[in-house]
Amino acid sequence: MSSGALFLAVFLACLVEAVEALTIVLAAGASRGWRSAISGVAAGLVVLAAVVAVLGPAVAAIPLDVLRLAVGGLLLVFGLQWLRKAILRASGLKALHDEDAIFREELRAAREAPAQRRTLVPDWYAFTLSFKGVVLEGLEVAFIALTFGGNQGDIPLAALAAVVAVVAVAAAGVAVRAPLARVPENTMKFVVGIMLTSFGIFWGAEGAGAVWPGADAALLVIVPAVALFSVGLAVTMRHRAVEPAPVREATS
Repeated sequence: MSSGALFLAVFLACLVEAVEALTIVLAAGASRGWRSAISGVAAGLVVLAAVVAVLGPAVAAIPLDVLRLAVGGLLLVFGLQWLRKAILRASGLKALHDEDAIFREELRAAREAPAQRRTLVPDWYAFTLSFKGVVLEGLEVAFIALTFGGNQGDIPLAALAAVVAVVAVAAAGVAVRAPLARVPENTMKFVVGIMLTSFGIFWGAEGAGAVWPGADAALLVIVPAVALFSVGLAVTMRHRAVEPAPVREATS
């Protein structure tokens, strides 16, 4: 995989996670107060930094074949989950992911929660809501950056792509102070699901000892093949979803 492809893959995947984390933090800050929400973000970033500091050298020390087999399997699990949901949304069998609706629900829940002060934190609910959002979504960002970068032997570039994605989303959030509803997140999740599934197939097979024709160039066939199959499946399911149910004749 070229450096540009690695950067783009990590950037897009991390962009989706960053948007979801931003929605949670904005809901906490707008409804409960920014001091506690920002404190939760800072605490979450400290925890993530510690996790990455431990996992980074550990990933680099794993033999490449073992790493590719393990990461390929994990990427298939995550990628197929994302792809399944994306196909269901594209086919109309599952509601589209709506950041505005999620923001309103988070806002409502935050406003209804009772206020509770703890030591230096004025509002414990806002703190914990932001903290959990940053840590949970941040762990996925760290996993994506470490696994992609570790497999390609370029963790710094993958980490840079992840940081750029997070900073871009954070800057947009600070500028508009609203969920990034205009980001085509459903389309992005479809694309990321295709990418994660394709890389999972590629790296998992390599880790098991398979040799792809053309080496990394095989991805130029795997990615379009997964994309065509996924789009075809979504179209087929959409047509079946709108077909009228067959009328059964009454039996005498």
